[in-house]
Amino acid sequence: MNWHEQNVKFNSLIKQLFHDEEWQKRADAARELGIMKEGRSVNLLCRALRSEEDHLVINKIIEALGRIGDGRATLRIIEKLQDELNASEIDRYRIIYIIEALKKIKDKRALEYIGTFLSSSDEEVKNLAQETFDAIEPNWKEIIKRERKINPRNF
Repeated sequence: MNWHEQNVKFNSLIKQLFHDEEWQKRADAARELGIMKEGRSVNLLCRALRSEEDHLVINKIIEALGRIGDGRATLRIIEKLQDELNASEIDRYRIIYIIEALKKIKDKRALEYIGTFLSSSDEEVKNLAQETFDAIEPNWKEIIKRERKINPRNF
C-alpha cells in the first residue's frame, strides 16, 4: 500500500471512529488504527477515548494506543484507569486492557498507578502488573529493596 492509499485509509478510519453510529464500526476503526501503528493517530485516539461512551469501543481504543506504543497516550490511559477505579463497579477486563496497553507503551510515569495492582487479590491482574513493571523497569525489585533499607518507614 503506497502512502496515498494509506492516507486515504487513515482518514476514512478516523472519520468512522468519530462519526459512525454503530459501535462495532467505531471499534473496528480503532482496532485498524492500532494495526496501522500510525503515530499521527495517537492524539486523535486520545481525544476519542475522552469522548467515547461505549465500553467496548473504549477498550479497543486503549488496545490500539498500546499497540502503537507512543508515550503521548500514557496520561490519557491513566485517566481512564482512575475513572475505572472510581466507578461503582470495576470492570476487571478494562483494567487488564489498560495495564496491557501501558506495558506496551513502557512509560515510567505509569508505574505509580500500576503499583497498586502488585498486591491485587486477582492473580491475573497481579501477574500482569508484575510483567508490566518488568517490561518498564527491569530491576524494580532491587530498587524497592534498596529504598526499604534507606527509608523503611515509607513501606
